[in-house]
Amino acid sequence: MLKILSKPMGLLETNCYIVYLPKGEVIVDPGMEAAEWVIQNVKNPLAILNTHGHFDHVWSNHELQIKLKTFLYTPKKDVFMLQNDPFGYGMSSSVPDFEVDGDQKYDIGGEVVEFLHFPGHTPGCSVIKIADALFSGDFIFKNSIGRTDFPYSSPEDMKKSILKFLELKEDLKVYPGHGESTSVKAEQKNLPSWLKYL
Repeated sequence: MLKILSKPMGLLETNCYIVYLPKGEVIVDPGMEAAEWVIQNVKNPLAILNTHGHFDHVWSNHELQIKLKTFLYTPKKDVFMLQNDPFGYGMSSSVPDFEVDGDQKYDIGGEVVEFLHFPGHTPGCSVIKIADALFSGDFIFKNSIGRTDFPYSSPEDMKKSILKFLELKEDLKVYPGHGESTSVKAEQKNLPSWLKYL
């Protein structure tokens, strides 16, 4: 069972996660005001992982890259959001060390970290699987899904992503970008009803 710390950060209360692995820590979605809390709670940071490129999930990337001297992994199709601040919030730009292209697996600290591509909310939107946990960003929430009315969102891609999620076999715990945790099986019951609204 993984040890996971989480804290909602910034005005949008975006969940930042610290995942404790045997050889160190992985940070998922360090958003606004996340840097100090992260630094206080890690001893051997292994990587920073972004589920997608929206500002409230990546705001502290640059500061943590510098202060923790660790690697950043970001879905390739969302990298432009990190560098160009497309929503104009004054975010510091950051440059990933690894641009994750679609579904990819990485060895991070001796653990398999798997990115699963579920576009719709953003072009690169991904779920990150670490052991028995899924970090779903803004793709799946408890009893809900990510919005598809933002710039660069796609309702058609979201439909395909929901169908892909419905095919997952393992009942893993799901840790979303906002709100409380849920599970694969619980959300597979809810998701079909969302298809008709997209």
